[in-house]
Amino acid sequence: MFTLKDKKLLKLLDLEPEEIIGLLDLAAELKAKKKNGIPHKICENKNIALIFEKTSTRTRCAFEVAAYDLGMNCTYLDPSGSQIGKKESIADTARVLGRMYDGIEYRGYGQEIVEDLSRYSGVPVWNGLTNEFHPTQVLADFLTIREHFGTLKGIKLVYMGDARYNMGNSLMVGCAKLGMHFVACTPASYQPDPALIRTCREIAAQTGAVLEFEQDISAAVPGAHVIYTDVWVSMGEPDQVWEKRIHDLLPYRVTAEVMRKAGPQCVFMHCLPSFHDLNTTIGKSIFEKFGIDCMEVTDEVFESSASIVFDEAENRMHTIKAVMAATL
Repeated sequence: MFTLKDKKLLKLLDLEPEEIIGLLDLAAELKAKKKNGIPHKICENKNIALIFEKTSTRTRCAFEVAAYDLGMNCTYLDPSGSQIGKKESIADTARVLGRMYDGIEYRGYGQEIVEDLSRYSGVPVWNGLTNEFHPTQVLADFLTIREHFGTLKGIKLVYMGDARYNMGNSLMVGCAKLGMHFVACTPASYQPDPALIRTCREIAAQTGAVLEFEQDISAAVPGAHVIYTDVWVSMGEPDQVWEKRIHDLLPYRVTAEVMRKAGPQCVFMHCLPSFHDLNTTIGKSIFEKFGIDCMEVTDEVFESSASIVFDEAENRMHTIKAVMAATL
């Protein structure tokens, strides 16, 4: 079995291209076993801690089900369930948990927190999401793309919306690592960090990846294999940013016309949750304030045959399982 024994997963920049592919291959193997009812409790008697400073549906369920499938026990710590960063420093928390658990997942705020957990715990640490990076999501995305197209090399992925944070960053890094064609289609002020762009260009020079940064949708999307988007306001940001984001990003909403410009080969992806209708409290609130019935993607696209968002969501569990199995 492919192994990254005792290795951390804090960001995809930490992995070599062959290690990313190895995790995807292992995820596909474990997914096939689960689909065929073949037990794979290869981590029996292991215990993991799941630290969630930001709540989640997919990430929590993916880690818990994956842990149970592998034969592990897990402890879930929500924002009220630990003293991390409040009464106890990150370093002290890490050293305590590292004595009790075989691995630690962290989902929360700054990247420096998950880096400190890894530095002091002495056990594998997995980034379930920080403001800067979301590596487990991108592994799931790439497994889904490979299942659909049979390859990753040369795939053109266009990210539309706000590319400054974890998803834009992580997709750009992943595409650079694996020789893909990444396009950030956003307003100029919503592009990824220039320093990270420079790093990714250096990687792309070695892998043959193509990185582009485009404001014009008509120039960005033709020939895309994947149109990808995310919510415009992240968890923890103040409500006051909605008005500016809607004003700036509404032209970058994924619509049926955008998909037509891309071509019939194009699929739609989203890390979820998505504001594609009025069936959420936030969606209703935005409609009342701004008069729009969807945000980053229309319901027509989200519910279309081109949408593979639920394949993508399922693959969170299979790729997370691979990460834990490989590192433990």
